[in-house]
Amino acid sequence: MLQNSGASIDASSLSFDHAVPADPLSIERVEVLRGPGALLYGGSAVGGVVNVIDNRIPRQPLFDAAGGVTGKADLNAATGNGERGGGLLVEGGNDRYALHADVFKRRTDDVKVPVDLACARPGAPGLARRICNSASDTEGGAVGGSLFFDHGFIGASVTRYKSDYGTVAEDEVTIGMRSTRYALQGEWRNLPGWVSGIKAQFSHTDYQHTEFEGDEAGTRFKNRGNDFRVEARHTKLGPLEGVFGVQGESNRFSAAGEEAFAPSSRTSQLALFAYEELPTSWGKLSLGARTERVEVQSFGSTDPEVTRFATGTRTFDPHSLSAGALVNLAPNWQLTSNLAHTQRAPKDYELFANGPHLATAAWETGDPSLRKEKSNSLDLGVAWARDHDRFALTGYITRFSNYIGLLDTGNTRSPEGELNPGGDEEALTDLRYGGVRARFFGAEANGNVRLLGPAGLAQAGNGSSLDLQWRADLVRATDLDSGQPLPRIAPARLGATLVWGQGPFGARLGFDHSTAQRRVPTTGQRPTDAYTLWNAALTFKQQAGASQLLWYARVDNLTDQLAYSATSVLTTTAFPKSPLPGRSLKLGLQVAF
Repeated sequence: MLQNSGASIDASSLSFDHAVPADPLSIERVEVLRGPGALLYGGSAVGGVVNVIDNRIPRQPLFDAAGGVTGKADLNAATGNGERGGGLLVEGGNDRYALHADVFKRRTDDVKVPVDLACARPGAPGLARRICNSASDTEGGAVGGSLFFDHGFIGASVTRYKSDYGTVAEDEVTIGMRSTRYALQGEWRNLPGWVSGIKAQFSHTDYQHTEFEGDEAGTRFKNRGNDFRVEARHTKLGPLEGVFGVQGESNRFSAAGEEAFAPSSRTSQLALFAYEELPTSWGKLSLGARTERVEVQSFGSTDPEVTRFATGTRTFDPHSLSAGALVNLAPNWQLTSNLAHTQRAPKDYELFANGPHLATAAWETGDPSLRKEKSNSLDLGVAWARDHDRFALTGYITRFSNYIGLLDTGNTRSPEGELNPGGDEEALTDLRYGGVRARFFGAEANGNVRLLGPAGLAQAGNGSSLDLQWRADLVRATDLDSGQPLPRIAPARLGATLVWGQGPFGARLGFDHSTAQRRVPTTGQRPTDAYTLWNAALTFKQQAGASQLLWYARVDNLTDQLAYSATSVLTTTAFPKSPLPGRSLKLGLQVAF
């Protein structure tokens, strides 16, 4: 997951319970990149890259020379978790400069669910239809700005994010997270010579969070790091066009406390990448390549009494290559295909973790001898579109010669590390990072059918329109060494939504159905039952002077269905503490001015 094409330096990849420091108010768009284009950003992007893009550093002038101010605000509240929140974003400037500022605050209570759950947190009911210790209090904001010149811009921003939230696996453990990010970005366009444009960016992030047991501070995680990226676009070589560049990242991670499950470490990475496109009369060909040097060093624990962590340095040289093709088969039809060989270096925790991870109710152990993760993949897709109607289907297969996963050993450990303690009610599931041969294959499909309204793309005006949006996906993942399914894989899913609109009014009614997941390892994962989650929404758009108002009401899990996620580690390690949220009504107002 990237932030404005750069690294998101936090602890979210280290653990399932660690929040990503991002707020939807400031998000301009989210890109999901697959195929050769994904290698611009990372070699481990087997399933694609999620790039969250905001405008905290404006990349284009917002106004002409006369200048102006624009912005948006939102207020919302929800019944399912007692949410109440709001935010404000303001941007202004002219054709030579732009300024950005945003601020937000959101609070929630424990999440309501359709089943009674026990809770040992002081002051909370001993039994209630809520997920114990799932409340949160989040706030933050950012300021940024850019100066524009004839062929580009240069800008900077500062972002602050603060969140206090509970961990569901432990009734009395909460996390106090703080993140500050400083970013610089610039672009020079329409350059003379072989290089026609250059983009450059740099950021420094200071992230830390403390795990509290009641009021007492426990393990403290820190992650401080820098990342940079320089990307150059070359002039066309005949029809061939593309980019090449260098990307670097370095961070220093530490975890201080007796219950730290990962050691202090330092990771540095330097990568060269290139991406080329060749338009043809029948479509286009694309090629991406990436080579990296990654060094991971473990320093052990900062506490001299904690000696369980291995120390040392591992160096890796991953290389990845991907080719893709898009073929226009006939009017309205397209065929796509991607072939890729990807490699990634193991993460610091995959190599050196060794300790109790209370937030996931597990003891996690790394393997300092892990080799690079390697895979070969092929996908083939077909898409059709005509006016409002569309259809897309993609099938894929990925074969790993070395897949790095968090696997259950079938054992338990005490919080002190004793293997298979007898009669210990606080025993933790014993999980280990290991490399196995694996195979993934599956398919995903989606589409839209216009049921009522104009057939063409012309606006319906005040007339009614009714569309059926549908989606489906299926994946199978197998450990080829043991013949067992891999853990925490999503079951087959199917969903559909009716979307109605008439003038300023809109409505949605739909469902998402997940089949039962019985295809799980014989040890280490709880099977899950099938469930269907219904949702509905109403919207009303209103013009108030120069401002546009959007009123909305949304109901999630309309039937208050009890459900557990097959992809959550807590479904196994902390059952039944973490079902999916129950029925919730959310009301909100968004204002654009």
